Amino acid sequence: MKIHEKDIRIPALCASDDPLAAATDSVADALGPNCIANRFVVTKSDPDFCHCEVGLIEDASDAQREKLGSIFDFRQRGPENRSSFNAAFLVPTGIGSTIGGHAGDATPAARVIATLCDRVLLHPNVVNASDLNEMPENALYVEGSVLSRLFMGTIGLQPVRANRVLTVMDNHPEPQLRDSTINTVNAARAVFGLTTGPTVLLDPPVRLSATYTASGRASGMVEGVDHLCRLLEERAGTYDAVAFATMIDLPVQYHTEYFESDGEMINPWGGVEAIFTHAVSSLFDVPTAHAPIDESLEIARMSVGQVDPRMAAEAISLTYFQCVLKGLRQSPRIVHPTAQGWPKDAITAEDISCLVIPDKCIGLPTLAALKQGITVIAVRENENILENDLTHMPWAPGQFFQVDNYWEAAGVIAALRQGLDPYSARRPFAKAALEVYGQK
Repeated sequence: MKIHEKDIRIPALCASDDPLAAATDSVADALGPNCIANRFVVTKSDPDFCHCEVGLIEDASDAQREKLGSIFDFRQRGPENRSSFNAAFLVPTGIGSTIGGHAGDATPAARVIATLCDRVLLHPNVVNASDLNEMPENALYVEGSVLSRLFMGTIGLQPVRANRVLTVMDNHPEPQLRDSTINTVNAARAVFGLTTGPTVLLDPPVRLSATYTASGRASGMVEGVDHLCRLLEERAGTYDAVAFATMIDLPVQYHTEYFESDGEMINPWGGVEAIFTHAVSSLFDVPTAHAPIDESLEIARMSVGQVDPRMAAEAISLTYFQCVLKGLRQSPRIVHPTAQGWPKDAITAEDISCLVIPDKCIGLPTLAALKQGITVIAVRENENILENDLTHMPWAPGQFFQVDNYWEAAGVIAALRQGLDPYSARRPFAKAALEVYGQK
């Protein structure tokens, strides 16, 4: 099995009354029958076309293809459950976000939003910071493809007390790096009570390589996944979540160029990590997260000097793995409806009150939120390389808010939770529109 990304061009979605349906049909036509899409990003939209980058799985078996289904499978949600207020907080990986594009640096913003919610749903990119993970106490740590399926209405999330976390790592040729990663697992067991069995050394390893796409997004290729799939199939039932620590091939100079860029260079590791965990989560219906292992001791010992604060968590870490273990410890279980409906405590699309994203982001969560009638709040200050204008999409009245920063996003959420029109707290305050309706 091979996982990689492909550039495609499809007709402009914003001109459609149903952008999600238009994307579903256009991507199927562009890819043909032999490829399975596992990630979808619109990198640039103009009046005529959307330029997209689609994660692909190739050479999957018939059983795997059946299990994966389509990322565009959709269930229209029923009436919103207003007994609680739950927000999803996303910062897509690999797009150079000013806030959250490096090493857990969206955490403070996520914690502010979390104070206004019963639950905040976030994905690893928001809070993963190497040895640090300060996610809010009311957070659900959910892999990106799982959040997409939640918004599409096809799965639910069931909170857990604790997961049995299977840890899988490369059988690294450097004993010090291998031992440090194993020590990280044992530290998690000793300090916050992580439940885990043996750490599995994968030999031969899965091969991850990092690249950049034509748009500048971080991406890559994953090969040699079949060996890993056999492992996960053989151990099914013995674990509830999977933590990966593997090497990522990339040019050596990226290590120094990234830290010397003062935050200007897009983190090269995150893109390939995302397409990898998307595939595994979808194939096995379990929470997953990934951390890189440095390729050599020379790289691990490289002096990077004083770095941009957003990168500092990576500069002080040797294994980058502790954040993953903490996040997966209580990552919610993926559940499906039965003939009797959803499990009683499941969080489904009906339970999502709003989605908070960087401005210009169009992917499955945004398209699904539009169709599901979920409120979307786009933050301009969280700059990124995407070139889309969300105001052109066919939002329902009061469904879309474009705000300057996360402080303002918090104000909109506070108003929504109170049942107030957020604009009623702003000035100038417009008079209600007057229309005359009568028979001719």
